[in-house]
Amino acid sequence: MTQFKSDFLRTLGERGFIHQISDPEGLDALAARGPITGYIGFDATASSLHVGSLIQIMMLFWMQATGHRPIALMGGGTTMIGDPSGRDETRRILTREDIAQNIAGIRKSFSPFLDFDGGKALMANNADWLLELNLVDFLRTVGPHFSINQMIQRDSVKMRLEREQHLSFLEFNYMVFQSYDFLELNRRYDCVLQMGGSDQWGNIVSGVELGRRVDDASLFALTTPLLATASGAKMGKTAAGAVWLDPERLSPYDYWQFWRNTEDADVEKFLKLFTTLPLAEIAGIASGDINEAKKALATEATALLHGRVAADQAAETARATFEQGALDLSLPTVEISRADLGAGIGVLAAFVMAGLAASNGEARRHLKAGALKANDETVDDERATLTPAQLLPEGVIKLSVGKKKHALLKPV
Repeated sequence: MTQFKSDFLRTLGERGFIHQISDPEGLDALAARGPITGYIGFDATASSLHVGSLIQIMMLFWMQATGHRPIALMGGGTTMIGDPSGRDETRRILTREDIAQNIAGIRKSFSPFLDFDGGKALMANNADWLLELNLVDFLRTVGPHFSINQMIQRDSVKMRLEREQHLSFLEFNYMVFQSYDFLELNRRYDCVLQMGGSDQWGNIVSGVELGRRVDDASLFALTTPLLATASGAKMGKTAAGAVWLDPERLSPYDYWQFWRNTEDADVEKFLKLFTTLPLAEIAGIASGDINEAKKALATEATALLHGRVAADQAAETARATFEQGALDLSLPTVEISRADLGAGIGVLAAFVMAGLAASNGEARRHLKAGALKANDETVDDERATLTPAQLLPEGVIKLSVGKKKHALLKPV
């Protein structure tokens, strides 16, 4: 591991946040000399962020905790375009009203993690400059610095082209506007660092290059690894749908349960990424009983978002429910292959397998009626999959249709 001088990069490195840095020595030296400003962009495609965005939020948290100034950039302008990264199809176009409502909801996700008082952290909105651009002036200023040859080699573009999937001219320009955001934030707030997931590397580096060419600015890029569970499942998704950060969309108890059901191989990594526990304490927890480690992860992660009282209440509810035998293990039990569960079982197929539906079509009708539950959480995504992450402490997954039909899936 690189030995960083600055507390900021050393903390990110030790806790597993760093995948790529454009100029590690230069950024480390700058951060060691004094406070810097960095940002991460969040497009407003829903009224709440989910756990898939939490690794980015934690990077902003550690940036502030180590004495620097983070910016949470709301994509009021770029959401109107749609980021093609990691997508097989065009995102749904949202109205300005939809986006404004989503941003109002997303703002709440940041308050437990960042202190905005006195400008210690900032929340900006790229609609403030993108919607005011004059097209011809913008193209004359920015256009000469982008090569179509290079743009079509970006993963987000190349994937669509190779698969002969539609890529609109609107989406194709997303990287240009993201790059311009970096230039604008540098001009307005002396922002020198953009962070994001590794799928954003090309877009972020384009912003670094644009700042150098237009303003002779020295800017930096930093990305995190794309996060998936040990079984390969996408972070932030469960059989019941997205793991939202908004308590109105997902209760603190259900949030606690999500972390409690972490796969064994992920516990230590997630303790480093999603809690603020000291590394020495994490090492001690991870070397002990795995179930106690999962409870510690669940309680600490929940406390960060929902507060200590809510986290302790969730932990106690879980203890009373599961440790006192509230789960009825006499329910009909269907054995499944551990390998099949590890690969992911479609949620509709799982209900058929458990004998709770005669066909995928019947299971889908129950889902649309809000009657399907996995581990007592309503299932709202027919494309969701069951993985080992959903296993309860008893080593089973509880499936329910309505209030009276239940079954357990047990891997063998």
